[in-house]
Amino acid sequence: MNAFVGLEQFSQRRYHSYREKEKGDYVMKKSAGKQMITIAGGVLACSMQMMGCYPLAPAYFAAAFLEGVSGVWLTAAMYIGMLYFMPLTATVKYAMALLVTAGAIKLVEWANEGCPAFLAAILTAITTMILSFCGGLLEWKDQPEVLAVFLEGIFVFGAVILLNRGIHFFMEWQGRGNRIEQEPVDRGKEERLSGYAESFQGLSQIFMNMSKKKEQYTAEELGQMQNELTGRLCANCDCCAICWEQESTPLYGILSNMITSILNVGIPAKESEEELSHYCKHSKDMVEEAVRVFEKASLNRAWYNRLLENRQTIAEQLDAMAYIMKDCAKEEKLLDTQEKKALAEIRYRAKESGIVIEEMHLYENQEGRLRLTAGLRSKMGGCVSVKSFLAAVSHALGKDIRAAADCRSFISKERTDFLFYEDTKYRSVQGIARLKKDGAQISGDNFSFLELERGDLLLGLSDGMGSGSAACKESEMVLDLVERFLEAGFSVETAIRMMNSAMVMKGESDLYSTVDLCMVNLYDGSADFYKIGAAGSFIRHGQEVTSFAPDSLPVGVGTNPEIEHKKITLKNGDFVVMVTDGVLEYLHVPNPEETMQEIIESINTNHPGILAKKILERVLLFTGGKVSDDMTILATCIWEK
Repeated sequence: MNAFVGLEQFSQRRYHSYREKEKGDYVMKKSAGKQMITIAGGVLACSMQMMGCYPLAPAYFAAAFLEGVSGVWLTAAMYIGMLYFMPLTATVKYAMALLVTAGAIKLVEWANEGCPAFLAAILTAITTMILSFCGGLLEWKDQPEVLAVFLEGIFVFGAVILLNRGIHFFMEWQGRGNRIEQEPVDRGKEERLSGYAESFQGLSQIFMNMSKKKEQYTAEELGQMQNELTGRLCANCDCCAICWEQESTPLYGILSNMITSILNVGIPAKESEEELSHYCKHSKDMVEEAVRVFEKASLNRAWYNRLLENRQTIAEQLDAMAYIMKDCAKEEKLLDTQEKKALAEIRYRAKESGIVIEEMHLYENQEGRLRLTAGLRSKMGGCVSVKSFLAAVSHALGKDIRAAADCRSFISKERTDFLFYEDTKYRSVQGIARLKKDGAQISGDNFSFLELERGDLLLGLSDGMGSGSAACKESEMVLDLVERFLEAGFSVETAIRMMNSAMVMKGESDLYSTVDLCMVNLYDGSADFYKIGAAGSFIRHGQEVTSFAPDSLPVGVGTNPEIEHKKITLKNGDFVVMVTDGVLEYLHVPNPEETMQEIIESINTNHPGILAKKILERVLLFTGGKVSDDMTILATCIWEK
């Protein structure tokens, strides 16, 4: 079996290697064939005569040379065409024009890392006109003859631009029969990933349904406790047969009442002890053993529930993996075939900026957002700004495009892979104001704002219970875990639950933290609020302020936290104000949320930092300048770009 699998893998590698080689050979042949056609077109360009001139010859040469057609073969073909179709004097003139034009284009490319088509057109037109004036081919006494030279120059200028675009799109064109260039689509990939996701969800349900959390002892468990109690003491007692020989012995009821009393209050009832002493000479030992049996049973139940919590944690992690697999199954749509014209336009404009595109693919996700991958290098070996390529892409696609956060700013002579995304509609600015508790060395509050590559903005606050270093580390860990899970591709709710599972398993039951998250979609302005034990949040639209005040327990308290969720849509110029509970609790007013709304409404500023600072100053007026708890205010404003 292993040998078969190994043979299969080897065959697959051989197949893919063959496909890659076949594809490369085909592309090379295809490119060479198009170049030969383009070179042959140069011969025909030499045959077009206008008013005794042959303006198409230098225009075609400049356009083809600018596109990267082999200069040696192109020059040779056009010289043959000129010798065949043109008189000797015209052949000399245009032969010189071709050489001068090629040298001028190369010089501009060397100095500017690229030569735009309009500049090449100007150089070619001027070269042609100068050679016409200096060559003595025309008599300059007649005004129409001078006008013919200028008309030739104008024609050459326009022809270079038009022919360059035409040759470019011809070189980029792919016919219907060109199937080998497209990689075979793995149509079963989505189904396989969906199947894996369903399997993980099934495993999750198995773990969740294995057992239920024990809150009370069953009758069977109580019977086992009683049997263990009597088995230890009564089995070695000489009076065992006497005490238990009667079917109607009251010891069953006495022991049952005693165990029930221990379960309820932790100690046996005095009545049970006194009653037991009338029937058993070892009643004192019996009571001590009953307490020990109960403690053992309680410990076993605690460990059982702890194990069950771990199973629930594993189940949640399996659910999270299933979510990721389902998300991966929703493959982005490859748009290379549908957007051939746009991609060719990108290559054309990149070429004019001195950028060589070795590989480029355009994708569209489920939300219709574009993603572009490109392997780029500079044409002449220098450095070209990525902004030049972004301008070309944005113009060709008709949408604003941004580079990924970790992309380089310049394109060098060595190939570098770049990643570009469709730009967001909104941009954001954040401001923070915070104070630590009076007498504390460090604040237990922590904040976070993180812009994800998918166009989401994470705003987060976490308040560690208490104050000082321990609370700070706890809240910092909460936000760090959430950020890591979100960057890995998890949904917000899944990230929160996995973070909570990690905090529960950490084992420090006396340390809890609140979670206050706001996820803003910078494409459409939608904002999702997620709160666990957190204070209310406030949204300012113009002069109107609304609030969202939840009521839930902090994270780390249980394995299944109650997540309160609210979704709103933000507009241009809206503010989101998030605060920790230390800000609202010490306002000392009947309704702190309404008071906070009034405070925000009274502050006239469009700067988030100033807004947060002024809110904190107004709050201190209510507290008399005292800071009884850590205070943190996070203000965010979004604007249209």
